[in-house]
Amino acid sequence: MQKRDWSRREFGLIGGAGLLAGRAARAQGGELTAGQVVDRIKRNIGVPWNDKSYRDTFKIGGPEIVVHGITSTFMATLDVLQRSVAAGNNMIVTHEPTFWSDADVVKGLTDDPIYKIKAEYGRRHNLAVFRFHDHWHARKPDGIFTGWNKALGWVQYEEGGVNQRVWNLPPTTLGAVAKHVAAVLESRSVRVIGDPNLRVAKVGRGGHELAQNMGALPQVDCLLISEAREWETFEYVRDTVQSGARKGAVIISHEAGEEADMDEFARWLRPFVPEVKIQFIPTRDQFWTV
Repeated sequence: MQKRDWSRREFGLIGGAGLLAGRAARAQGGELTAGQVVDRIKRNIGVPWNDKSYRDTFKIGGPEIVVHGITSTFMATLDVLQRSVAAGNNMIVTHEPTFWSDADVVKGLTDDPIYKIKAEYGRRHNLAVFRFHDHWHARKPDGIFTGWNKALGWVQYEEGGVNQRVWNLPPTTLGAVAKHVAAVLESRSVRVIGDPNLRVAKVGRGGHELAQNMGALPQVDCLLISEAREWETFEYVRDTVQSGARKGAVIISHEAGEEADMDEFARWLRPFVPEVKIQFIPTRDQFWTV
């Protein structure tokens, strides 16, 4: 945990003239650049690259930065940036945003003290942060669900051996499913709607939108949901259970729903980028309950 004087020091640094105008190192000779790493991702991902993607772009630094080590992570939090620097990694490939919005919009943040700390830290340590979201999802099979299913230990239960969003499990209970998910995903923030003794054999992965979950719930015994609005999907599931339907839902954090998939990305990337260390650094579930 960072000490309080670290925060004061960071605020002092960002007030100094010129500290926000760091200059990226340029490749010379056989040095590997962040742009070359991205080029190899593009060549090997197996789907056409969409140059109009606003997600899959550099968020800190750029393609000219010389890479000494690569971090794969769910989200480039300040903590992950710090642990990457400590590990000797100056390129971070993140699945989710760096600056707190889907498009990483920084207009209007330039005077925000936390934005200043994070942006200056990246520049001072010559970091290249690249988001890899749309194309990892577009890959067949989806890179996100490939890693997540492996982490759950449910690959063999995928419906028809191909459906990464539905699993036919050996009969168990809703409570047992919730405990398994919490344990293997190392999450302290799992919540459950429904009878813990409910018999569960078919489990589905929920979606972001209410309509998706309304359509999926009748087809399964319970849903695993990591990104949905509480006042929509969760209330729909609660009313479904109250109506007498034998259904349930296990609600997990966004991080728990996708973290393991970037461990899979690190494994996938290593054969294409043998020159430097590639390390998965977990964002970790930061929620805690009382």
